[in-house]
Amino acid sequence: MYLQGKDPSFRHTTKKSNPYRVLVFLVLIVFFMTLLTGIVKGDVEPLFLPTPTPTRSTDSYVVEGRTHFEAGNLEAAIAAFRRATTLNPDDPQLFAELARIQTYSSAMMTTDAERLLRLGEALDSIDRAKELAPTSSEVLAIRAFVLEWNSSTLLVDEETSVDLLNRAEAEALMALQIDNTNTLALAYYAEVLVGQKKWNQAYQYIQQAVERDPTLMDVHRIMAFTYETLGEYNLSIQSYKKAIEIMPNYTYLYIAVGRIYRHLQLYDQALEHFARAANLNRQLGIKDPTPYLAIANTYAQDGEFFAAALNVQQALTFTPANPSVYGQLGVIYHKSRNYEGAIPALQCAIEGCSAEVSCEVRKCNPDQDPMFSIEGLPLSASTVVYYFTYGSVLSGLHRPGDDKCDKAMDVFSQLRARYAEDSTVMSIVRAGEEICSYSRGTTQEEMATPEPLMEIGVTATEPPAEEQPED
Repeated sequence: MYLQGKDPSFRHTTKKSNPYRVLVFLVLIVFFMTLLTGIVKGDVEPLFLPTPTPTRSTDSYVVEGRTHFEAGNLEAAIAAFRRATTLNPDDPQLFAELARIQTYSSAMMTTDAERLLRLGEALDSIDRAKELAPTSSEVLAIRAFVLEWNSSTLLVDEETSVDLLNRAEAEALMALQIDNTNTLALAYYAEVLVGQKKWNQAYQYIQQAVERDPTLMDVHRIMAFTYETLGEYNLSIQSYKKAIEIMPNYTYLYIAVGRIYRHLQLYDQALEHFARAANLNRQLGIKDPTPYLAIANTYAQDGEFFAAALNVQQALTFTPANPSVYGQLGVIYHKSRNYEGAIPALQCAIEGCSAEVSCEVRKCNPDQDPMFSIEGLPLSASTVVYYFTYGSVLSGLHRPGDDKCDKAMDVFSQLRARYAEDSTVMSIVRAGEEICSYSRGTTQEEMATPEPLMEIGVTATEPPAEEQPED
């Protein structure tokens, strides 16, 4: 075949290289060699590797906190919301929700100091929320709630209580002025009115709140509290049970119902509700002594002191350094006429005691169990029962040559200084002082063994956040 056209050329042509291109290649080679060396040494991480600890969002902590709250694990809920506020410190809603949960958790504290600390934390949280959103109806409503719980006369003096209630009332009214459809503001205002002893007004406002939104736990709880204060115990129980239907894992509600049943001397129903609270805590892995103390007080009121003591011992396994629990055990020992056992338990509660003494009271094994020295509790409305019981037992068991009456007189002196106007307390003080006066002037042979003072009618303290009916 013949192909027309230009004859093919086989001449070799040479093309000059570009020095800039060569320089670029050299730079790239050096860069990639350096990068590869860094990866091998670990100085440089390869791209697209997952981070060792994935960063969580604020929303994830909020969901976690609300889930824990619904499950009844308030401490875990508080921890989650604290993390959320750390990630987003300018969100007033987060601080408001944290304050509400902190306030509710204070009901599960077993000493005044613990309750005051937790309520103080709640106040700090809601104050921060108000700084961020001073005209938020929701924030102001929750602040009224926090202030009202801080006003308990078991925790503060009367003047401080009145001031806190007045501030709570102002916050609730402002919340309603900003948003008159805020049901929680209405409910919290009713709770403030109960604290101010304006019971008729409180009942009217909480009725409105229930009618507006019967799906809120807080609304039924405050209705129950209002009924309880008015002495309408059956209606109070019904309202508490409605709150339980909405939030079935909040143990405080079961404690509240059980307390009313105990007041009505319906001990089986009381024990049933306290046991539910204990079982809920067990399922959640929460070591809360409160249900066991409630069970113990119920058994003690029913005259079952052995069972009562066993439950306080169980509570001590959860909080072996809690002086209030030692005090409650001492009161139960006194009621069961185990006066010798009452003294070291009450000593731990009032004076404090060494790790060896506290171990003896707990019946622990010093070679295996943790050892705790105990710091005593100051005299207060919550601890006065421990003080006059301790003074009574010491004076009753005094013998010439020991120092029991010296200790008893010191206790009585403290009681006189603070409770001179309380006829019940002073009757116990005078009886104890007479015993010590008599025994100090009589020889051991002449002195008959005096019976420690009357059975104490005051129930050992459970950690209420509100005023409760006396048992």
